[in-house]
Amino acid sequence: MITMNRRTLIMSSVAMTATLATPRIMHASSPEFSFKFANIMPVDHPLNTRMTEASNKISEQTDGRVSIQVFPASQLGTDADMLSQLRSGGLDLLAQTGLIAATLVPPAAITGVGFAYPDYAQVWKSVDGELGRSIRTAFEKVNLIAFEKMWDNGFRQTTSIGKPIKSPEDLKGFKIRVPPAPLWTSLFKSLGAAPTSIPWGETYSALQTHVADGLENPLAGIYFAKMYEVQKYLSRTNHMWDGFWILANRDNFEMLPEDLRDIVVTEINRSALVQRADVEKLNSELQAELASKGLEFIDVDVSKFRATLQASSFYSDWKGRFGEEAWALLESTSGKLI
Repeated sequence: MITMNRRTLIMSSVAMTATLATPRIMHASSPEFSFKFANIMPVDHPLNTRMTEASNKISEQTDGRVSIQVFPASQLGTDADMLSQLRSGGLDLLAQTGLIAATLVPPAAITGVGFAYPDYAQVWKSVDGELGRSIRTAFEKVNLIAFEKMWDNGFRQTTSIGKPIKSPEDLKGFKIRVPPAPLWTSLFKSLGAAPTSIPWGETYSALQTHVADGLENPLAGIYFAKMYEVQKYLSRTNHMWDGFWILANRDNFEMLPEDLRDIVVTEINRSALVQRADVEKLNSELQAELASKGLEFIDVDVSKFRATLQASSFYSDWKGRFGEEAWALLESTSGKLI
């Protein structure tokens, strides 16, 4: 008799049937082209299950000539480590959020501007449209290829251990873990918090030892990394949308014959659309699961947080950094932010 727990049911509900393994080689005895794909997300996050599914399809459609091996959960290093490996050619493919990639390509951070997107319709219109094209062009200038379709990480929420975050006043002096990226630090400083940059792989222990008292992350990230074990409250701030660019080292990728490149691009972009649906559905279903783990959900008035941000110099500062043209592309879908 098979017992299905709640985690199994959630995974089943978004059709996560792929398994993480070296892609199957259907015909060739050994692959002609072997690529490494890496990221920081847990092994069972939709990013990794769907990329593994894509790698298997690529192997099948290329008669085993192309192999893409998936390295999840920071197996190949921190965000900064892997971005460096990608640039040097030691890593072939990397899933990286625009805010982290902005250390190399500053325009990539613009999709993470605080409270820019109220819903997914505006997110996809923006990143699949002119703003996304502009960012992909910026990646080309540093010899990286950004695939056309971004993968989803979700709208980000705020968690805490000692007290619930109900209003911007509760963030004053609050030690919150943020990824090592200037936009995150700037956002939470503008909201009155005390952000501290900690790599994702070190976040659980940092919360456990109170190096930080809270974090901000999408529900899926909180769930798969078991952050509910070291947090008590979750405030629905929806302060930022976050997604992954699939980046390729141009020199390595262009070693593939054009027909094989087309297969890789097609399958990875197709899987991005499936993964988007996975994450949106998963995040809509995770409240009950996280609540059963002891996490208390708190609805907040998001307009108060946004008003606090607008009262600061946050938007004008970042408009100056991104430039008039990029900011206009953002506001064409987000609406006026200043």
